[in-house]
Amino acid sequence: MTENKQKKGFSVPSAYTILFLLIVTMAILSWIVPAGAYNVDQAGEIISDSYHTVANNPQGIWDIFMAPIIGMVGNETTEGAISISLFILVIGGFLGVVNKTNALNDGIEVLVHKYSKQKKMLIPILTILFALGGSTFGMAEETMAFYPLLIPIMKALGLDAIVAVAIPLVGVQMGNIAATVNPFATGVASQTLNISMGEGLISRLILLAINLSVAIWYIYHYASKIEKDPQKSLVYSTKEASEPSETEQAPGGKIPQLSSGQKRVLWIFALTFVLMVVGLVPWQTINTEWTFFDSFAEWLKNVPLLGSIIGQDIVAFGNWYFNEITMLFLAMAIAIKFAYRIPEQKFVGYFMEGVKDFVSVAIVVALARGIQVVMDAGMITDTVLHWGELVLQGSNKVVFTVATYIFYLPMTFLIPSTSGLAAATMGIIGPMGEFAGVASDIVVSIYQAAAGLVNMLTPTSAVVIGALQIANVNISTWWKWAWKLALLLLLISCSYFVILTLI
Repeated sequence: MTENKQKKGFSVPSAYTILFLLIVTMAILSWIVPAGAYNVDQAGEIISDSYHTVANNPQGIWDIFMAPIIGMVGNETTEGAISISLFILVIGGFLGVVNKTNALNDGIEVLVHKYSKQKKMLIPILTILFALGGSTFGMAEETMAFYPLLIPIMKALGLDAIVAVAIPLVGVQMGNIAATVNPFATGVASQTLNISMGEGLISRLILLAINLSVAIWYIYHYASKIEKDPQKSLVYSTKEASEPSETEQAPGGKIPQLSSGQKRVLWIFALTFVLMVVGLVPWQTINTEWTFFDSFAEWLKNVPLLGSIIGQDIVAFGNWYFNEITMLFLAMAIAIKFAYRIPEQKFVGYFMEGVKDFVSVAIVVALARGIQVVMDAGMITDTVLHWGELVLQGSNKVVFTVATYIFYLPMTFLIPSTSGLAAATMGIIGPMGEFAGVASDIVVSIYQAAAGLVNMLTPTSAVVIGALQIANVNISTWWKWAWKLALLLLLISCSYFVILTLI
């Protein structure tokens, strides 16, 4: 009876269902909420205090089912998600090719074995690497390959499964909390607000350094405590979670040797993200005299023959956006094909397998954009903004900053997909931030920080549940270990954003 009851129990709907229900909800609201619009200036920016009512345009069943379609391709009132969705698919293909070379997995394993005698040194090294992955390309599900590797190694070194889970899971979320150029969080949110991913990059790097330092200290402190007294391990009473099984090997086993091809892949992999960061950073925004990339691009175009061969439409670093970084990942995937000498048919297969893995993310973005489509078509977006403006009138930047952070905590629980959450909410929250005097890039950073924190804890995250299942650690035990870190990160993030808004 108990088993049958559990099967019939409530389960959290998928992100697709939640987003589609939000589209339905917005369509219903278009029949209830008064329609309205703001005047805009020549640059398309909303003019404050210009709100006025307009004729209602309630959305029907046809509009509901058309919303995700228009959300992908766009129309005259709502920009489509096609550019970010295509980028997501291409980066999926790129990662598919990289993963088939096994360069990343073997590289991590070599690092683990190299520092096995200095076991606690693995904590800062690996946590930093995972944080960089989260911050740059939204690493999350990719960590699932590392738990089976790290769990037996950490146990054999006298630590426990919680340390093994914390290194990748907390590390990646530290990167997501202060994502720099994460295409699934920073990219979607920035595109929705029509700003460059490079805006706010410096402030996010500072937050990354602060939070990452705190997280490393927290994990290291716990590892030191259980090293001295294993009984202080939160999983000490659980034999399977605290002791290596017969099948788990200590790090004295066979160490993989990176081939010359894998080394070339790792160099190309690192170079790809360096070029993406350099291309996206708005150098002239930081300093108007930093025109070296623009000058070099102009010089290159004017070089006889070479300029024509490279292309007259080349875009200088600092002016890149989704078209350019999509091109970069496509080109680098092809570069890896030649560097690793992958046969053409296998390369195409690997690339398409990677694309297939990311189709769901690309669809989520379009589905989420469909919410904005219905709201725009129903003429209620500006009404909601107007209500927000009225609420925020007289409130200071600090109130809006803290309120926005709190808003995104439960929203992330409902929509764990960072790209889906950004596409669903940023079109409203961003303009509200402008009314309150909070810059758009700070709003993006607030959303990322809240989402990253929740995705370290939420049972709606497949990564959290999957990692704990592999480690045989109950989620309540994980919460018992992580709650102090989560509270500390919450206080640090809120304080940091308040300071940013006041500067």
